[in-house]
Amino acid sequence: MKKTLVIGASEHPERYSYKAVKMLRDFDHEVKALGVRDGVIGDVEIETVAPQDQDFDTVTMYLNPTRQKDVEDYILSLKPKRIIFNPGTENIEFEKKAASQGIDVVEACTLVMLRSHQY
Repeated sequence: MKKTLVIGASEHPERYSYKAVKMLRDFDHEVKALGVRDGVIGDVEIETVAPQDQDFDTVTMYLNPTRQKDVEDYILSLKPKRIIFNPGTENIEFEKKAASQGIDVVEACTLVMLRSHQY
């Protein structure tokens, strides 16, 4: 299973970040969630301080490009195997920077990837 960091997590059930956390857990992935407000999604606590874990396989983005600037260096320091830029989070500059460091960059929907067994 792929340890995943969901950035932009929200405890509002209508949000895609919420749905992603739930579905990742449904598929038995270990999940950490980073958001602007404390909360809980199922059995996953939403943290407001960046987790210091260093073994994330995947970071999946739910922040618009403007808000990503605050976490770009943090994400790169994690050295994940891949970053998924969900619809609306595409960021060409950050994607190029990540790719230049050997990180696989994917513009896709985490939910679709999970449902179609491409995760």
